[in-house]
Amino acid sequence: MNREVIIADGTIKASEHALDYGIAMNIAGGTHHAYTNRGEAFCLLNDQAIGARYLLQKRLIKKVLIVDLDVHQGNGTAEIFKNDTDVFTFSMHGASNYPFKKEQSDLDIALANGTEDENYLKILKETLPNLIETQKPDFIYYLCGVDILASDKLGKLGCTINGCKERDRFVLQTCKDLSIPVMCSMGGGYSPEIKIIVDAHANTFRLAQDIFF
Repeated sequence: MNREVIIADGTIKASEHALDYGIAMNIAGGTHHAYTNRGEAFCLLNDQAIGARYLLQKRLIKKVLIVDLDVHQGNGTAEIFKNDTDVFTFSMHGASNYPFKKEQSDLDIALANGTEDENYLKILKETLPNLIETQKPDFIYYLCGVDILASDKLGKLGCTINGCKERDRFVLQTCKDLSIPVMCSMGGGYSPEIKIIVDAHANTFRLAQDIFF
């Protein structure tokens, strides 16, 4: 439990940092299966939900967009904010991946098994700008799990390292271009070779450095 508290606290601190610098990262986090009243899977406390509530209650922001691109649906996040108009939840995930009983996000895009880079990126690039235009968030939480890779043993999509990197580049560049602060939690990654997971996650950090600094 202490680990989960530390992760959530890190996301709160990173949220404040993002307001000052445009972006901040939590090398952990992405515990999006945790509900209002219970934990689920590897998640006990929902770090991005806690961060969003903190910023809203402190009146540091007015509207949040959660962009959850982990291969698993953000079911806990969807449940927590189901009646909250200050937070819009968007989850793009594998249709047949865990959780098998999904909650309803404000926008869910369920992808077929084996979805590859071209189709994945086409859908994302058609969706995210329209969401930002209609919702007008002043803060974005980005859950950038790398379990969308074809090599992932718990995921069922077919993306490459380059496709995953382009996903991150598009999201972060969009936030930068529109001057919307973004806080990133790393989320899942379960490829058998640890170097693949490390490289994919490191790409997110490299891109943040290149785009914002």
